[in-house]
Amino acid sequence: MRIAVTGSIATDHLMAFPGRFVDQLLPDQLEHVSLSFLVDSLEVRRGGVAANIAYGLGVLGLDPLLVGAVGPDFGEYEVWLKEHGVDTGGVHVSAGHQTARFMCMTDQDSNQIASFYAGAMAEAAEIDLSRLLATGGPLDLVLVSPNDPAAMVRHTEECRALGIPFAADPSQQLARLSGDEVRSLVDGARWLFTNEYESALLRERTGWSVEDVLARVDTWVTTLGSKGVRIERQGAPTLVVEAVPDVPAEDPTGVGDAFRSGFLAAVSKGLPLEAAAQLGSAMAALVLRAVGSQSYEADPAELLRTVRTVYGADAGQRLEAVLGSGTRGGSS
Repeated sequence: MRIAVTGSIATDHLMAFPGRFVDQLLPDQLEHVSLSFLVDSLEVRRGGVAANIAYGLGVLGLDPLLVGAVGPDFGEYEVWLKEHGVDTGGVHVSAGHQTARFMCMTDQDSNQIASFYAGAMAEAAEIDLSRLLATGGPLDLVLVSPNDPAAMVRHTEECRALGIPFAADPSQQLARLSGDEVRSLVDGARWLFTNEYESALLRERTGWSVEDVLARVDTWVTTLGSKGVRIERQGAPTLVVEAVPDVPAEDPTGVGDAFRSGFLAAVSKGLPLEAAAQLGSAMAALVLRAVGSQSYEADPAELLRTVRTVYGADAGQRLEAVLGSGTRGGSS
């Protein structure tokens, strides 16, 4: 199964604040917030939602096509991705803008305050999926993840026109997108990915009920943090799969992206939804224990141990077909 991952490619600047954000907010002064946080550490890491997901698919042994826009500073990052199984043939290099920057501060409760500079990402709408098909061959699935809004809409419309199944992952861009744009991105998706807050925001933006959403997508996957993941399909019982428990939370950045890579890797091999969610959760645990969204090692033996311990021997046996010794590892 050949998967294209469209979306942001960025450099992450990750900072750790030793206190709690909520302790710094005065309820009667919220209209005049002016705060500066002294942080204890700064990590500069490779990131961007599409790059994170493509990296995860790559280290799991797939050969994903990364589709996004970067600046002329992308060279070293591109080498890294190629070394971990990512096809960068769909990456557009801007002549005038640097690769996007994600700046994120995390407190001791794993709450985050972040900002994002789009940079070259503003040119992502110039990428033509039909040209990529002409040069690189057919695609079995296109994941439309957070990106320049015009690019997200264009890639979704191209999938419909070209008859390519697509997955909708609007996540962080829901706050920026209009109701019409969200409805356009979601309608007809084979997979819809959100977290719990985003699921509520999506319904607010679209004016749709849960039933309305399920009538328009094949499968809705909602990550619930430490409570696991909920999977819904019209006319089918809701499936809830628990998260991997007791994982030391070093850095939550990229955890949802790793879940998506594990989930899509499993379904690409024809495994059932429960098994896909279990592999996604095991991948998420790897990232949560690491600092940076591409600094984990996807050791197949470790992943299988996690799955067997948390979900049982039968679950491990199902996933052996996907993992085996077919991962490419990964390191910081």
